[in-house]
This record gives sequence, structure tokens and C-alpha cells, in this order.
Amino acid sequence: MLLETLLPLGKVDPGLRAPEVPLDLASIGGDARLLEEIGYDGMVVEETKDDPFIIMALAAQATSRLKLATSVAIAFPRSPTVTAMSAWTLQKLSHGRFTLGLGTQVKAHIERRYGLPWSPAGPWIREYVGAVRAIWDCWQNGTPLDIQGPHYKINLTVPLFNPGPIGHPRIPIQLAAVNAFMSQVVGEVADGMRVHPVCTPSYIEKVMLPAVRTGAAKTGRSLDGFQVCMKPLVAAAANDEELAAKIRDVRARVSFYASTPQYRAAFDHHGLGDLADRLKLLSRAQRWEEMPQHITDDILETFVTVGTYDTIARKLGDRYGGVVTHCEFSIPVKGAADKERLRELARTIQAESPERARRAVVG
Repeated sequence: MLLETLLPLGKVDPGLRAPEVPLDLASIGGDARLLEEIGYDGMVVEETKDDPFIIMALAAQATSRLKLATSVAIAFPRSPTVTAMSAWTLQKLSHGRFTLGLGTQVKAHIERRYGLPWSPAGPWIREYVGAVRAIWDCWQNGTPLDIQGPHYKINLTVPLFNPGPIGHPRIPIQLAAVNAFMSQVVGEVADGMRVHPVCTPSYIEKVMLPAVRTGAAKTGRSLDGFQVCMKPLVAAAANDEELAAKIRDVRARVSFYASTPQYRAAFDHHGLGDLADRLKLLSRAQRWEEMPQHITDDILETFVTVGTYDTIARKLGDRYGGVVTHCEFSIPVKGAADKERLRELARTIQAESPERARRAVVG
């Protein structure tokens, strides 16, 4: 597996809770150079509290080999033209190292956080990706711009607003997915899939990847080079005492995800629909402290990789090496010893051959 990470280093949770150390914009360049030195394949950034494209620009300016991706930027609040321009600029700055990762967000956020009317996400993102690629084609090759769809009618381009060709015009697009339908859309139009942390290896293999193959067959696309990227749920620490606190935190996160209807399919796959129903009721009643006790050790083991630093790399490889091409993981680096430990973890994880995962993708 190839290794990626969010910043700050050591942020291995999926963003539900704030990291112990908040993201420091002034440190992004230095942290990105550290990842490049250690041998990471890439750095990713999620859109939660900071603009992901600005963070990517800081990292691109500071590095020369590290691959860079949004994981993910929220598509619908941005015009396809705006997103196309941000990605085009980053691809120029990074000399071809950028991947555009997009997510749809849920109805409540689109309507009440961004103030936009909702439309079914699958057809919308399918049209969105096509529009972004058509705009890039216009800029690179002079192809007439004529996007005509239910959501977008874009046909105006003038020299003042046309950035023109770039040296690396092939910008990969990845889409976030949880359920089978969105996985099919990913297979139809995208170069890779950003898998939600709650998705288990079994769910990826038996539900998501078959849907990806269905989508690819529908549009006649090859899955050669298709990437499956994941930020797994992890509880990792230097010793057992510190690990116990991490387990308490991740148990709470699993209970929260189980209570969320958008992630229900991943729990149904493991016969945990009743658990999801119970936790949804507790969540609606805001009885947050009662929720983690419903996550037994067996359920925790199903969704979370748990281990000390001397075992976690092997466990991640064993669990995800057969279905994931790119894995997000890091530990805090507070000194030279931590840096060497992270270097060894990166070496061990990236020693896992990607061929098993690539065979799983193509079936």
C-alpha cells in the first residue's frame, strides 16, 4: 500500500473530534517536506476547518516529489468552473502531482450550511465531473465548451478567463463513497474512490468494488490504475496505557457513525442494523455518553485497527492490503526518535505489494 496522511501528523481519526494539536498553517511546508523526506507517497487534506486548495498550494510550493490530493473538497457549493480553475492552478504549481478528490456532502449540509437547493447526489456528481473535465479539455485543447445538463449550462469562454494549456493536463479525479450506488458512479466517471473510514475490508470487497466494476462496464472504462484510498479507523499508541485512551475515543466514534443513517449500509453488511437503530435513537435524544457502551469489543475489532506502534503497521497491511491501494496513517513527531519511528512505519506499510488490491479492484 502507498501511504498518505492528513496534517497535523498523528491525526488518525476521521475528523469527528479535534486533534490534540490543531493544524498550524505556518508549519504545513515543513511538515510536507518531512513527509517527502521520510518517503511518504502523498499528503492529503480534508475540507473541514480550512480551505483545502490553499493548504495544497503551501505543500506544493515546499516539495518536489510528494503527491498531493484533496480528501475531499466539497463539490456542490463550488461551480465546476471554479473547481476546474483551482485544480488547474495546483497542477501547474505542483508540476503534475495533484489529484482532485471530491465529495458530495449530505442534504442537510448542502441546504443548511451552504444554502443551496438539494438534488440527488449521484446524478449531480456524475454531471459535475463531466463538466470539470470538459472545461479542462477546452483550456488544454481548444475544444468548444458546451455543457448542457440538468444542473449546469456552461458554454462561455473568452481569452481573458482561459488559462490555456499546461504541462500535465491529466488531473486524476477521485470521489468519496459509502454506499453501492455512489460506488457505481465512481466506477462510471472517476479515477479512484475515497472510502469512508467506517467501511470494512469485507464491505469494500463485497459491496463497493463490485459496484465500481458495474459502473466501469456501463461506460466502457478500464479500471487499470484505479485507486482505492482510505483513512481507516485506527487506535494506535506507543504503549498499552496510552492505547487504552485511544480505544475509548475510537469506540465513541464508531458509535457515532453507527447512529448516522448515511453510513447504515456498512453496519447492515455485518448484521448490525439493530445496533444502528438503537444508536440513532440515542443520538436524537442527545444521549451521547450512553452510546459507546453499545460498541462491544467484537464490534470494535470489526471496524477498527488497534495496536501499539510496534504492531500497527503489520496490522494495517494485513487488514487492508487486499482491498486498498492508498492508506492514510501517521503518528505525532515531536523529536528525532518519533521521526525515525514514523520512517520505519512508513517503510513497513509501503512494503505491502499493491497487487492484491489491484486484483480485487478488477475482480
